[in-house]
Amino acid sequence: MKSKIILLSILFFLTTAAVSAQAKNAPRSIISTTALIRKYHDQKELSGMQKGELLELYIERIKVLVKTLPYIALVTKPGVTMADLGIPDDGDHKKILDNQAVGTTTFLDTTVEFQRKMMPYSDKGNLIAAILFYENTLKSLHEFNELNEM
Repeated sequence: MKSKIILLSILFFLTTAAVSAQAKNAPRSIISTTALIRKYHDQKELSGMQKGELLELYIERIKVLVKTLPYIALVTKPGVTMADLGIPDDGDHKKILDNQAVGTTTFLDTTVEFQRKMMPYSDKGNLIAAILFYENTLKSLHEFNELNEM
């Protein structure tokens, strides 16, 4: 019985190591695949929402903007990898991309914590205006893509 447990444990460890190694070597997207807006809203729709719902939309839009805007000279859509852009997929470039991801995550964690503590004190109208502004900014990325294709 002991030998079966040891054998299964070793097998599990080796399988986990193999999967982990493959995940590290897989090409990573420059823009996070979580940088997506599920739905855009209009002012009437936002006015009918509670402040808590508005705060979540506000935070979601901030996250998408932070995960997208710094990279628009390279790419504007999630899922594009360094290899897709002809950037060498070597250790130096992977390290830079990893460091940027860590920095972005740290910034977003701090920002979201601030937003959750401070934004409940904001005026509902200001939250709505900010959400609409952020959404318009994100929509303008489509225009940027069109300009870039010319």
